[in-house]
Amino acid sequence: MQESKNTYLHVEGQSSSLEELIRGCSRNERGAQEAMYKQFYGRMMGVVRRYIDYPEQAEEVLNNGFLRAFQKIEQYTYKGSFEGWLRKIVFHAVADYVKQHAKYNTQIILVEKDQLIKKDLADNLYYDQLLALIQTLPSSTRNVFNMYVLDGYPHKEIADILGISEGTSKWHLSEGRRILREKIEKLNLHIK
Repeated sequence: MQESKNTYLHVEGQSSSLEELIRGCSRNERGAQEAMYKQFYGRMMGVVRRYIDYPEQAEEVLNNGFLRAFQKIEQYTYKGSFEGWLRKIVFHAVADYVKQHAKYNTQIILVEKDQLIKKDLADNLYYDQLLALIQTLPSSTRNVFNMYVLDGYPHKEIADILGISEGTSKWHLSEGRRILREKIEKLNLHIK
C-alpha cells in the first residue's frame, strides 16, 4: 500500500495526471485520495469559507464534501471540468450544513428592491476587501448573497436548496446589498 501511495505524490517534481488521480480514487486508493485532497484543498476551502465563518466547521464541511466526492467519483464522466464537478459536490455539502444550522424566518416575504452600489465607490475596493465585507453580513443573508451573486444561483434554486421561499431569498439579497452599500459608503469616506 505504501508504494501505491507514493506513486500519486510528487516524484522528482512531477505529479500524476488528474485522470490517474480520478482512477486511483475510484479504486479507493488512499494515496490518490490524499493527493487529490491536497491538490484541490485551497480552492474548495475558498468555496466553503464564503458561507461558514469558523475554521473548524469549515474544515468539517470540506471533509464531508471530499468524502461525498470520493464516494461518487465513479459518476464523473470525464466530460466537463472535474473541478466544477467537485465544486458542485462541495457546495451541496455546504448547503446541507447551512440548512441544518441556519434558522430562517419563513414568514418574511418581501419584494426585492434591487439598488446597485455606485460603480465608482465599488471600484475603490479590492476583491479581498469586498469578500471581508461580505463575511460581516448576518449568516442567512450572507449565504443567499453568496449563492446569488458569487455562485450564480437563481432565487428559485436558492429557495429549494435552503428550504426557504423565493421571497425570503430575494429579501436576503436585497438586505445584503443594502448593508454592503452602507459599509462601502462609510469606507469610501476614508479612502480620499
